[in-house]
Amino acid sequence: MNASAAKRAPPLGELIARLSALHPKRIDLGLERMHRLLERLDHPERKLAPVIHVAGTNGKGSTIAYLRAILEAANLRVHVYTSPYLVRINECFRLGGTGGGVLVDDDELRAALEHCERTNAGAPITIFEIETAAAFCLFAQHPADVVLLEVGLGGRLDATNVIDAPLATVIAPVSMDHTEFLGDTLMMIAFEKAAIIKRDVPAICAEQTPEAIAVIEAQAKRMHAPLHIAGQDWHVNVERGRLVYQDDRGLMDLAAPKLFGRHQFDNAGLAIATLRALDAFKIEPAAFEAGIVNAEWPARMQRLASGALVDQAPPGCEIWLDGGHNAEGGRVVAAALGDLEERVSRPLVVIAGMMANKDAGAFLANFAGLTRHIIAVQIPDRDNAMPPDRLADATRQLGMRVETSASVEAALRSLARLAYEVPPRILITGSLYLAGHVLAANGTPPG
Repeated sequence: MNASAAKRAPPLGELIARLSALHPKRIDLGLERMHRLLERLDHPERKLAPVIHVAGTNGKGSTIAYLRAILEAANLRVHVYTSPYLVRINECFRLGGTGGGVLVDDDELRAALEHCERTNAGAPITIFEIETAAAFCLFAQHPADVVLLEVGLGGRLDATNVIDAPLATVIAPVSMDHTEFLGDTLMMIAFEKAAIIKRDVPAICAEQTPEAIAVIEAQAKRMHAPLHIAGQDWHVNVERGRLVYQDDRGLMDLAAPKLFGRHQFDNAGLAIATLRALDAFKIEPAAFEAGIVNAEWPARMQRLASGALVDQAPPGCEIWLDGGHNAEGGRVVAAALGDLEERVSRPLVVIAGMMANKDAGAFLANFAGLTRHIIAVQIPDRDNAMPPDRLADATRQLGMRVETSASVEAALRSLARLAYEVPPRILITGSLYLAGHVLAANGTPPG
């Protein structure tokens, strides 16, 4: 596309809005529509490089970030499909290349989406399904050594679950979330996640609750899939601040992940275990270490050191951003904050905004022992955002002090007017949508 044509091209947002209107529901799990479109597209999903398929409730994205960084450190070309995005839809589509991958540019993404739109010919299809089909088209057009594919929701009926013979399947920690779609027990949710396990394909599993692991083991047995389970077949520990990984092939003593929190050692371990379970790649220890140290994944205990929002906060404060939004996500973030408190003690303020379908009480209960100061805010431009008053009511029921504010910006300005003996530690959390707004407003969008 030439420069003048690019200037005339409509914004991607207009195209996404048009595609979103093809189905009355944003989420409608099922594979019939996906199979129909892929057949019309001449099955791009069958023309991909070997696929590593990743499901789970928490930690999927971080695990993929480690996988990508390790594989790229080994000079392999890696395509990556993840969701949701934080600021720009382009974040969901990363095209691999020598020397590292790049986010797909607007013109190529628009062409892929419009191709899928024309081929779909107005039939009902969800926006995630058409985005996933576009990812397959993009990845089929560009050579790569491996594709990292993240499940959008659940697994069994997720649009990504059309890959018949992946190289490996990976299940990150399973916990309660999206109960309206996946079921209201851990066993039901684990059943949905475990359905990505394919016949005779290695499955690598993070440490799970007894209920979840029983379901995953049963599915692996049905599929005759070799199963590699954390704590049984491989182990990851923190020793002297370093990551120590061990399996039947031996031990690796690696530097700590750059991503903060004890849970990131576990996510990194899951990525290591996945690649060591495969014969397709011969990865040297140096590449493992480089990947663990260099992996980046925005809005997961991300420190905001500068930017427009930071400038409005109390001088000398720490600002941390995390998109956690369920009980288990809150638990690992609270544990990471506890580690920070042991290093340098500061008063903690939590600025929280959540979607209306989330369990605010279960999420915020994790912070009851760390702070009594919560500021509830509205997530901008989201129809299904939880009203701050409702979020505040859930917080009061936990015995925590709470106030509401019109926005994150207003909350930071109000904190800047307070007299702190020690500059506070501020956590902004509760939703990836809120995290995306914060990154955009701060001027630090993901690259």
